[in-house]
Amino acid sequence: MANVARGTQRRTDALTRERIVTVAIELLDSVGEGGLTFRALASMLGTGHGAIQWHIANKGELLTAATEAVISRALAGTDPHQAPRDAIRALALGVFGAIEQHPWVGGQLTRPPWHATMLDIFELVGRQVRALGVPIEARFTATSALLVHIIGAGSQQATNSLSPEAENDRQEFLDQLSARWADLDPQKYEFTRSIVEQLRVHDDRVEFLAGIDLILAGLPQTRC
Repeated sequence: MANVARGTQRRTDALTRERIVTVAIELLDSVGEGGLTFRALASMLGTGHGAIQWHIANKGELLTAATEAVISRALAGTDPHQAPRDAIRALALGVFGAIEQHPWVGGQLTRPPWHATMLDIFELVGRQVRALGVPIEARFTATSALLVHIIGAGSQQATNSLSPEAENDRQEFLDQLSARWADLDPQKYEFTRSIVEQLRVHDDRVEFLAGIDLILAGLPQTRC
């Protein structure tokens, strides 16, 4: 009995919170939030529910930890000493890429009340907004606008990537969508038809950064 207890303790000790979160991310990437269960996680880890719950109490805590791990990893390479505009663009691309790679992250970040990781992003963007010389009365609006674009565009890109039409070949998907737009009613959709070629050849990250630059260009400043 003592030997069994010691063996169980060794298995529990070897099962770290970091390992659980890593496998949870793999599970979320493959089957989404609906497929993340402690039963499935225990099976992948080769352990029992109790051993997992020794480190993480419930699914909500697990989702929070997984989201934090993904975003922390994405932002680890950003340089805090960059010029403010460059820092915002780098941060934005990091989050965009993380949501693109892990489509479930966008939904977790925006789930009310605000996810703690969302507040971390808000803080990082806000510091750079302040460094740009944006007046204090405009900082909340400026930071919020940037955050909405970063998370919103990233989540939309993740949704697009999950579309059955886009699953296999992005360019084929864009070609087909462009063809449908080109066949729209020329009076009702005059503008939409006019940018069909831009839709067909656009680069998602370039367009994403263009949105960031448009917001930055409109920010009020009190100094350079």
